[in-house]
Amino acid sequence: MNETSKYIQDFAFSSQFWSGWIIVLTLGNILACWWLIRWTAKKRAGEAAEGDTTGHTWDETLAEYNNPLPRWWLWLFYLTMVFGLVYLVLYPGLGSFRGVLGWTHQNAYAKEMQAADAKYGPLFAKYAAKPIPQLTQDPAALRIGQRLFVNYCASCHGSDAGGGPGFPNLRDNDWLYGGTPEAITKTILDGRSGAMPAWGPVLGEQGVNEVAAYVLSLSGRQADPKLVEAGRKHFATYCAACHGADGKGNPAMGAPNLTDNVWLYGGSPGVIRQTITKGRNGRMPAHRDFLGEDKVHLLAAYIYSLSKGNK
Repeated sequence: MNETSKYIQDFAFSSQFWSGWIIVLTLGNILACWWLIRWTAKKRAGEAAEGDTTGHTWDETLAEYNNPLPRWWLWLFYLTMVFGLVYLVLYPGLGSFRGVLGWTHQNAYAKEMQAADAKYGPLFAKYAAKPIPQLTQDPAALRIGQRLFVNYCASCHGSDAGGGPGFPNLRDNDWLYGGTPEAITKTILDGRSGAMPAWGPVLGEQGVNEVAAYVLSLSGRQADPKLVEAGRKHFATYCAACHGADGKGNPAMGAPNLTDNVWLYGGSPGVIRQTITKGRNGRMPAHRDFLGEDKVHLLAAYIYSLSKGNK
């Protein structure tokens, strides 16, 4: 037996064990509840008669009476246990047993999506054939795109699309991967992954300070001229391959423009040094499978419209 086969057998045995343990524990708890109710309902020798006090008194006047639970309340306990057993027969809950109805959250989600597509699919398809620049002139299309944005994008980019540290502002016409309708659509459909390596170990503290000074100077900000000149050489060696020799970035790689004073993670000298020293990693998830092309088309139109007036 090879290692892979042994691992599969061990995993299957472990799964069966824990499945059995869950079944025993679940059914045992239901049985224990039933037994506890029956046990407490039995009359015992020496017990006070129904309606009499048991002899337990608190605060000199508060006495405990031997009164049974109301019948309707007792039956609620029994009905709860019956409901639990019926549920566990019909639906998953007993280890790996799937229930006689075969319900899973995956097929429930699939049915809901099919129903939603049948209802709303024609609405989205109506706009799919229209170019994005044309949709930006359609208030109804933009309202749908805005609702999609609020539901699926606002948690990262903000409800006003103004972004935040590590999440781009979508209103300022400054784009990492390009701001054309096609580029925006591709970004939403397939996602993006950006990575800047950590240069601290290569440059050292002094080298980081020099590059940070040069980067500041690219956007017209004040920096020590000596540090700027030294940083220029480091930039040409380590940074120009991605950001370009002039520092204006590379949309094909998602490398930001360093000359426009727009900063994804913050533009203070300390944050710039931190970015150079430790690097950055950013990821935009793909929405192709989740939203589909027709919805993304409307969403891209809304996002394109946000920055269109800033061109």
